[in-house]
Amino acid sequence: MKNRWERVHISPRHRHTTQMESQQLRPGGQSQVVFRASCVSSLWTCLVSFKTVQFNMQKKTDVDWFMGLSELMAFISITIMRGIIRRHPQRAQTDKFAAILNIWGLFVTNCITSYIPGRHITIDEQLFPSKTRCCFLQYSKPGTFGIRFWVACDLKTKYVCNILPYLGKDPTQPRGERVSESVVMRLMEPFLDKGRNVTTDNFFTSLSLAKQLLSRNTTILGTVNKIPQEIPLSTRQMHRNEFTTQVFSTTGATLTVYAPKWKKTVYVLSSMHSMIQTQDTAKKKPNTITLYNTTKCGVAVMDQMVREYTVRAGTWRWPVAVFYNMIDMAALNAHVLYQLCTGRQEKRVDFLLELARELAQTHVDMTKAQKEQLFRQQPSTPQLGKRAKCQAKIKCKDNHATVRCVDCYRYTCGKCRKEQWQCQDCE
Repeated sequence: MKNRWERVHISPRHRHTTQMESQQLRPGGQSQVVFRASCVSSLWTCLVSFKTVQFNMQKKTDVDWFMGLSELMAFISITIMRGIIRRHPQRAQTDKFAAILNIWGLFVTNCITSYIPGRHITIDEQLFPSKTRCCFLQYSKPGTFGIRFWVACDLKTKYVCNILPYLGKDPTQPRGERVSESVVMRLMEPFLDKGRNVTTDNFFTSLSLAKQLLSRNTTILGTVNKIPQEIPLSTRQMHRNEFTTQVFSTTGATLTVYAPKWKKTVYVLSSMHSMIQTQDTAKKKPNTITLYNTTKCGVAVMDQMVREYTVRAGTWRWPVAVFYNMIDMAALNAHVLYQLCTGRQEKRVDFLLELARELAQTHVDMTKAQKEQLFRQQPSTPQLGKRAKCQAKIKCKDNHATVRCVDCYRYTCGKCRKEQWQCQDCE
């Protein structure tokens, strides 16, 4: 049977409404709120019942676990904050590192204030292997990519003194200023004016940087590329005799040109050497080359030590990857501080095991106390006509028991008890 439609004429001054709409509309035609609340969380709870969610989460799992109402509310709070931090467009435009900036800043500040480095500090890059989705992922070599960090560490102890993430081109950087120079000055800012020396590679070292550091009572030692205009033209010749050395000096800096083999030349700029001396050996190495070979390996050795017992795991979120790297560096720094404070040379693996035990001890004790409290709340004997299974299970498999241990309040059968009604674990 076909539906029959009738045409309805509507006058401009009258609106035709159905019977249901006329009953639902309120005077004035404005929407109103049925539930009144004074706080934000109460408005949320009128839409989502925490008790219902809590019951359904426990009902769908076979494991006997319990999540408190406050713990569930805290989890939802973290989930909402994660969505705000991850999707907030204004925060991402101002700072690409905003998702983990707060905890990262506290970590770097604590590293700076907890340790006074020695005379020699090494600055180099660290490429943390990661396949996370972020806009500042760096590709170094074929098959090698990750998040890049600029690291300053102590030469003797390999303590991470300061660290900066590389987030790409900085729009706030003044025009004409080199990235390498700004990185070194930012990393060395807490340690300037103390007479220290910084060792860098050819990416950072320049004559202008040496003059800036020298004005802050800090020297530099590092290799230099032969392309920059700061290098004299006479030093760029390729054919040199093997084991020959040339020295060029300028205001506050000395350039050493050494040929370790045929058609290979090494350029080392130093502001801490006023006189260059060569060794009395067959290779005739100058003292600048020898000192550079000794001090250049700080960051490389630190990265090798961190990767030996790393906590890194697979993840697609870059804040988690940065947090893994922070845990590795914090564990290495804590080991260095422990050795200096106690004077004991303990193996790093033993220190990490003890650190893991102490960090988990509070949670283990709290869980044990909650479990004992639940045992104490249960009756001392099972219900009338019922028997419970032995919870000690020291000598039995699934024996039944009717009496609890006087110490741990576990049901204990006759095989698992001693003279008193006490299990063998609590003896």
